[in-house]
Amino acid sequence: MNIVNILEEIEKVDGEIYERLSPRRSAMKDFYSMGKKIAFAAAPLALGSMFTKAYGQTLPTAVVGTLNFALALEYLEYNFYNHALVAAPGLIPAGAPTAAITTIRDHEMAHVNLLKGALGSSARAEITYAMTDFTAGGTFPTVYSDYVTFLKVACGFEDTGVRAYKGQATVLKGLSVLTTALQIHSVEARHASHIRQMLAANGATIKPWITGSATVSNDTGVAAVDAVYAGENLDVQAGVTITGINGQTGVTRAAAVECFDEPLDTASVVTIANLFLKAGNKL
Repeated sequence: MNIVNILEEIEKVDGEIYERLSPRRSAMKDFYSMGKKIAFAAAPLALGSMFTKAYGQTLPTAVVGTLNFALALEYLEYNFYNHALVAAPGLIPAGAPTAAITTIRDHEMAHVNLLKGALGSSARAEITYAMTDFTAGGTFPTVYSDYVTFLKVACGFEDTGVRAYKGQATVLKGLSVLTTALQIHSVEARHASHIRQMLAANGATIKPWITGSATVSNDTGVAAVDAVYAGENLDVQAGVTITGINGQTGVTRAAAVECFDEPLDTASVVTIANLFLKAGNKL
């Protein structure tokens, strides 16, 4: 979850969000490029200021709900990686693997702080997790004792995030934030690819990108995460069948599937996230 996803979700409950922000496009552009100018620790205050200018001192209830939904997902992801690093010694090999997971964990904490800064006193209470929560009710009993299982669950999280990001270009058409949105999206996709390459380095038959067949869209070999990959095995784009296009026979269905990522709607993301949330924290 990131600022672009947040704005899209807010638009569903406040159709005027972009009109509220549009007169301040220059200010928004400054906000998205501020990483080059100020300490990232100041980002939560900047995001909070942006929403204050758009709505006044009090955020609408629906907007608060949207931001808290995003915050719940960020707590989920941060705790998943943090438990692996802090509470499961020896799970992640030293060196490059530990460095990579640490970086991803720190990104998730930055997202948490950004959202808390925007919500202020309206931020939901921090969601705490036991390590057993990430077994998804026993579906992944070895998530913190088997490194490959851990990576496969991480792969599911990251691929979910990439798919949930789709469709933003249309929503943000005409806004200066579109360029930054595309920059963010490419980095998120690299995270997903890196996790997949970590899996491949540990014996999994998996590519850096999602692939599938005529009947199977989940290429992880873990049936429990089928929902993450539902609909990814399409070989038709914009009404055009990619296999056999222009009479060519060299494009297999697997290759055509690999060429495109499909969007994942909010309801599907909620279903996936709720597998790892305790009863009192369900989305």
